[in-house]
Amino acid sequence: MTQATYSHPFSRNDPSPIAQWFWTVDRGLLGAALALMSLGVMLSFASSPAAILADESITDPFHYAWRMIAFAAAGLGAMLTMSLLSPRGVRRIAVLALLGGLVVMAILPLIGDPVKGAVRWVSLGPFSLQPSEFVKPSLIVFAAWMFAEGQKGQGVPGVSIAFAVYVLTVALLLIQPDIGQTLLITTTFMAVFFMAGVPLRWVAVLGSLFVAGMTALYLLFPHVQSRVAKFVSPGAEDTHQIDRASEAIRAGGLAGRGIGEGVMKRSVPDLHTDFIYSVGAEEFGLVLSLIVIGLYAFIVIRGMRRAMMLNDPFEQTAAAGLFMLIGLQASINVAVNLNLIPTKGMTLPFISYGGSSMVAMGLTMGFALALTRRRPGAYEPGASLARPGRLLMP
Repeated sequence: MTQATYSHPFSRNDPSPIAQWFWTVDRGLLGAALALMSLGVMLSFASSPAAILADESITDPFHYAWRMIAFAAAGLGAMLTMSLLSPRGVRRIAVLALLGGLVVMAILPLIGDPVKGAVRWVSLGPFSLQPSEFVKPSLIVFAAWMFAEGQKGQGVPGVSIAFAVYVLTVALLLIQPDIGQTLLITTTFMAVFFMAGVPLRWVAVLGSLFVAGMTALYLLFPHVQSRVAKFVSPGAEDTHQIDRASEAIRAGGLAGRGIGEGVMKRSVPDLHTDFIYSVGAEEFGLVLSLIVIGLYAFIVIRGMRRAMMLNDPFEQTAAAGLFMLIGLQASINVAVNLNLIPTKGMTLPFISYGGSSMVAMGLTMGFALALTRRRPGAYEPGASLARPGRLLMP
């Protein structure tokens, strides 16, 4: 008698796309991103009752928390959907998102909503869209593609095209103005250019241009001068925002005040967005702070390690750039909360309140997961992965 064999939906022998995705995607990176999203939802419940005090029209104390759940679901959907793509699919979606984002950024002065002296958002009914959030990962993928094409020596001016699009992006960001995003995109773009294998003399030239650009930004934008002055001479300037955030972090101590017991968060402006880290530190202490930092470090270190073992120059550079983008943005937000650098309007990836930020981060992580999946021939021979030798045919 022949014994029938049973294959459950996620068996390694299951040829379905979902089963193959499950066994080829890096589930460690996926789990870390899900953990950060869960922490974001949890901290939104802690911050929402205090955040609504700034808007008398909101009566539900968990208004921002309910919206955060919807944003996290949308971000999760974007991440999982993008992670199913092939490298060619990642390129196509990135180019479409880049083109769409640049078009919207170009017409923002006409259709955008001014907030605190900047025009960065466009209203879509009850929600607001910040196109620059979607341009960030898309530009990194596009630049990596162009650099890789330029290295093939087939007459494609990849480097020139990538720099032209980068200059256009920066110009549109400065019109808003958005200095924080400009610096983040510039730093990541330069890193991708370096990882693409450029000569060291180009690195020196770009470094000099970066310093010159920073000086120009300081001289041309008064609000940049103000933020630097607050950082350098805190006693001579109004530093209420960062002072309250620092007090909240110190009040948390090792284990925190407890869930919902935070007091300082009531006086921290933008506590549910740019300063959500201080809310978590006050209520859950140093323990949660280290967990959050550890999750970001895990994503960057594991992701960069996987990216560097990829065979294809485009996949390698694009994946590394995307993981670096997540790590840099998280580092900037945490450094601002700890008063280590001047304040910037930068969200904490996967944790800060905001639909555009959450969905765009889902897009970023989804691209990175798609590029680092275990495909036949994707990795160098003998590459040491979590489960070596178990590549599935796509």
